[in-house]
Amino acid sequence: MLRWLVLDGYGFHQAYFRTRQYVTKHYQQPRLPWPGGRHAWYATRAVDQGIGRALWYVAGTDPHLVSELIDDFPATRRSDLYSGVGLAATYAGGADETELGTLRERAGRWRPNLAQGSAFAARAQVRAGLVPPHTETATRVFCGMSAEGAARVTDEAVPERAAPNLPSYERWRQSIAESFATAYHR
Repeated sequence: MLRWLVLDGYGFHQAYFRTRQYVTKHYQQPRLPWPGGRHAWYATRAVDQGIGRALWYVAGTDPHLVSELIDDFPATRRSDLYSGVGLAATYAGGADETELGTLRERAGRWRPNLAQGSAFAARAQVRAGLVPPHTETATRVFCGMSAEGAARVTDEAVPERAAPNLPSYERWRQSIAESFATAYHR
């Protein structure tokens, strides 16, 4: 299920070290040779998640600049970009509560994706037994709960079986985002 993280890492690398091509010019990777099979189409989505993670660093953790950079991408790519930004902002920190709130507001309809990425970061840090204060702040702002609570959301959303038309990884991400979308509409 987690093989897509290889392509996420590739997207991060490309956006960070080839910023002009991948961020400024919004280059979208053509069909990648790996992985093959029925879900090969998902590769570019996983790459965009990594590009989103890199945007947090490329923009120097400035929520306005991050949002402006994402706004310049086609709308069809923004859910994955915001997911990556949410993960990086939560995991690495670099912004205070007010700045994180600005990012959440600027995310607009992609807030659930921002929260999904944040929850992924929380899950990694909770499992490692090292949850820094900035992670607690980010999950409170993006997810409306503690890092422990956000990690629990990811654990409860792990799909029990594969979907025929969707990679299990994406099904997992969507389930997490949907749980936060419900919370945002209460």
